[in-house]
Amino acid sequence: MKKLFKNTYLLALLLFSINTYSQVNEAWEEKPSLSIYGFVDAFYMYDFNEPQGNKRQSFLFNHNRHNEYNLNLGLIKLGLDHSRYRANLALQAGTYANDNYAQESGVFKNVFEANVGVALTSSQNLWLDVGIFPSHLGFESAISLNNLTLTRSLSAESSPYFLAGAKLTYQATDKLEITGLMVNGWQRIQRLEGNSFPSFGTQLNYSASDKLTLNWSTFIGTDDPDVTRRMRYFSNMYSQFQIAESFNLLAGFDFGAQQKEKNSSSHDLWFTPVVIGQYIINETWSTALRAEYYQDENGVIIPTATPNGFKTTGLSVNVDYSPIPNLACRLEARWFESQDAIFETPNDNTTSNFFVGGSVAIQFMEMIGG
Repeated sequence: MKKLFKNTYLLALLLFSINTYSQVNEAWEEKPSLSIYGFVDAFYMYDFNEPQGNKRQSFLFNHNRHNEYNLNLGLIKLGLDHSRYRANLALQAGTYANDNYAQESGVFKNVFEANVGVALTSSQNLWLDVGIFPSHLGFESAISLNNLTLTRSLSAESSPYFLAGAKLTYQATDKLEITGLMVNGWQRIQRLEGNSFPSFGTQLNYSASDKLTLNWSTFIGTDDPDVTRRMRYFSNMYSQFQIAESFNLLAGFDFGAQQKEKNSSSHDLWFTPVVIGQYIINETWSTALRAEYYQDENGVIIPTATPNGFKTTGLSVNVDYSPIPNLACRLEARWFESQDAIFETPNDNTTSNFFVGGSVAIQFMEMIGG
């Protein structure tokens, strides 16, 4: 009996080994696919406050030039895709790269994305990605064609667009994706000098259907060196609805807290609600309306050196014309109203800001291997 059990065990082990070897061999014999993606977003903005310089607002990082034609973002990306591994490398140029990567040195200013991922399970439902990748925070990306409006919301401009570190992504079900991250800091490729404390993040993304998406993302970490370390806690929540075939609605709310000083039990708070509605007129025309408010009284994210800090309401409306897929001509008018005089004019500051602008953007993707 023992001999029969032993032989059965050895046979099962042999069959398992053969099957595992076959799966690994098939996976490595599979040829990866290689793709190339390109994106160009050229723009013009006119600020009716007529600020003294050509750069408009320090808290904006997209389409942020006055009375000047310029490139907001141009990028080229190579993507490698395989059932067991993946990689991305994207290089960038434009005013977005100059403004949003100002803290990075050398060639890192021109790196939009650079990461490698490996599937940790044969079913490819658990991935580990390491490198520089888009942030898990927010519903808007640096690529304007992916967003409902031309310019980014204050919530997007005031939270990370990119992160550097490692992330685990688990596809729990067809509808639920769970992500955990360990990163170098709050929108930092290189870790802040003197900071030895890593930052962490989480994301729960639930796609109930093609018409409803719910997302909750978090960040826990610091943006200070060890000697003055103030912990920062941030929560980003949003929902995206397709109310009708021609109407999309997006609602988001960000809330953040940071210690007033190291080891303090008191915190400075900031928050921002935003609502965007998009109406699709036909195959080539659409329009969108955005309402938002941002309060950062103690200047954690947007310092103003004014009595009430940054307390700003915003409204915008845009009209989009897309004669062919992956190309859009967009016009937008945007208005800010703040409690304090924080917007520059030729002679002093004022409490309101109105500007209009337009953009022509195009993207393409081609498979060049696989």
